[in-house]
Amino acid sequence: MQSRSAYPIGMITIRQLRYFQALSETLHFGRAAKRLNISQPALSGQIAQMEAEMQSALFTRGPAGICLTADGELVAERVHRILAEVQELESLADRSAGVLGKRLRVGMIATVAPYLLPRLLSSLAREYPNLECQVRESITARLIGDLRHGEIDCAVVALPLDYADVETIPLFEDPFHLAVPAREAAALPSPVPVDELGSQRMILLEEGHCMRAQALDVCRIASNSELASLAATSLTTILRMVAGGLGSTLLPEMAVTDEARSEDIAILPIEDPAPYRQLALVFRPTSARRRDLEAFADIICRSMEKPCKNVA
Repeated sequence: MQSRSAYPIGMITIRQLRYFQALSETLHFGRAAKRLNISQPALSGQIAQMEAEMQSALFTRGPAGICLTADGELVAERVHRILAEVQELESLADRSAGVLGKRLRVGMIATVAPYLLPRLLSSLAREYPNLECQVRESITARLIGDLRHGEIDCAVVALPLDYADVETIPLFEDPFHLAVPAREAAALPSPVPVDELGSQRMILLEEGHCMRAQALDVCRIASNSELASLAATSLTTILRMVAGGLGSTLLPEMAVTDEARSEDIAILPIEDPAPYRQLALVFRPTSARRRDLEAFADIICRSMEKPCKNVA
């Protein structure tokens, strides 16, 4: 790569950096253009202009597709940091509208979003009517990536997290219940002793979902129980399997009210001290919106009628 003084950095635009980031992450002109909502020629033109300004090829193009060059890899590291800082500057503008007065981009894990959002959005509309809340649902790893790249401002996830570059505001504990086929419920004590969980044929979420790891940890299924050769991407799908008599599953308390309507499923409490997951709001340490995030954490807890943990 040329020395820093060899190319005119001032000619590189934020738009080009965003286009570069999309292409470096997808390594596909069509997918990157679709993500950016632009045409492929427009994307190609901006990337070519950026390469001309950098006086270096950032991508190699071939029959097998595209990939980053060595220079492109170095640029990608810096672009991620630059765009994250740009997002922080934009957040400062949002902050001028007052606490939760403008826009907040929120990520949520899939085992939280369907149960939290209806209550949360209602509370936000009532208490912060000027807030534009944009929500993205995904698995924890992807949400952390989105957070690092400045694509979201915060995310609701379950602890523990193995990421050193994020900060957390603890939310509340969400105890687990046991969902079983209704016809099998009479054979189980209620509340269900924790030791009994190991005898259940558990249906789990697919790899990548944090609740799969939590279920394995809680029940020690790997060594003590038959693990159903079934997996799903959502709790709703798993519960349809439970209703069909294919096994049992752990259900977080926040989902009980919504999912207890089926006559084919029985949801049983687990004996105290019941296992639980700890939910938290995560954000970048450099965020300029700590006051907004604390207010958001507070309204999440209140919307679920839970006491909020102390701010970390």
